[in-house]
Amino acid sequence: MPHSQLAISADDVRAAAIRIKDAVKRTPISYSETLSSIIGADIFLKFEIFQFTAAYKERGALNRLLHLEKGIKGVIAMSAGNHAQGLSYHAKRLGIPATIVMPMGTPFNKVKRTEELGARVVLRGQDIEEATSAAKQIAAEDQLEFIHPFDDPLIMAGQGTVGLEMLEDQPDLDAIIVPIGGGGLISGIATTAKAINPDIEIIGLQTAAFPSMKETIDSRSYDGSKVTIAEGIAVGMPGFLTREVVRALVDDIILVRETDIETALVLLMEIEKVVVEGAAAIGIGALLANRERFQGKKVGVILTGGNVDSRLLASTIMRAMSRDGRLNRLRIAMRDTPGSLAAVTQIVSDVGANVIEMRHQREFGALSIKMTEMELVVETKDREHSNELTQRLKAAGFDVQSALTV
Repeated sequence: MPHSQLAISADDVRAAAIRIKDAVKRTPISYSETLSSIIGADIFLKFEIFQFTAAYKERGALNRLLHLEKGIKGVIAMSAGNHAQGLSYHAKRLGIPATIVMPMGTPFNKVKRTEELGARVVLRGQDIEEATSAAKQIAAEDQLEFIHPFDDPLIMAGQGTVGLEMLEDQPDLDAIIVPIGGGGLISGIATTAKAINPDIEIIGLQTAAFPSMKETIDSRSYDGSKVTIAEGIAVGMPGFLTREVVRALVDDIILVRETDIETALVLLMEIEKVVVEGAAAIGIGALLANRERFQGKKVGVILTGGNVDSRLLASTIMRAMSRDGRLNRLRIAMRDTPGSLAAVTQIVSDVGANVIEMRHQREFGALSIKMTEMELVVETKDREHSNELTQRLKAAGFDVQSALTV
């Protein structure tokens, strides 16, 4: 499709930037020395997590709200995440009644946060598609304006202001990598970035669990699992307007594994001291898994949102520690005699490891009645340190099975 026939233009993005500038933060872009060293590229982070609702979605929501006709009874949207909060916040600020339809089973914290921002929350449907149908039905019944989370030119233009700011602040970027759910963010960014610098690479990122945009562009299936930590981009069908912009302006779409997203989330917390959601961590996850491709380039990465469930965050941290060897589970068989347990814990102490959990088991299992089994969860400095502990226990005569590969 010719660029002139696409849903938005660079002028639309520039107009949106002027329109929303007094009510949306111009977030900083910062060079990460440590991540750059790890990845082998110059990494510049755009901190959209510093918006009031901790996500870039405010930009498109506000741009759309500012185009409503006078006398509108209110707005309605389907969203279980950042679109809901961005729309609710700015609708309340502008005095516009807002209704948000969320699927049944949406976490209570998301429902509560959206209500606190001033919206009426309606729980309908078992999934996003059913909730969308319900939202459109309510919109017709109550004469409300339905605001799509991504497949709307004004939403797309508002989200594109992220890219406009990035290139104003860091004009020599070689590439910008952008998470894709429905495609609103990357459509806006690709439109303005390619107008400023036709040679810049715009690369989309999708979790391998939800590869809907890549499937659409490539006309093939990638067998996504539909289970992901990157809930903000877990979209089963991309937009019809956005897919045409992606087809015309986006250079490539990379699929990112769940383990890489989890590793990146923890890495950002430990290095940059920021908490991000899975969809925001996907950029660093993609860079970690594709270092050769970006070697020596100046790459812009958008930390799109910081609204992560606390329990999910805690589990992700523990899983990441296990993967890099800092957390290990040891199953130790020993003779059921006085002093055996003390001998094990003494070795743990001598090596300098820390016991997180311990379970001593006699009654269950297939061991001899004169044997017992102990399960330890230990914290160590790294994989090498953990392997040292395992080898020391084996050298002392204990039968040890480790969750790590020694």
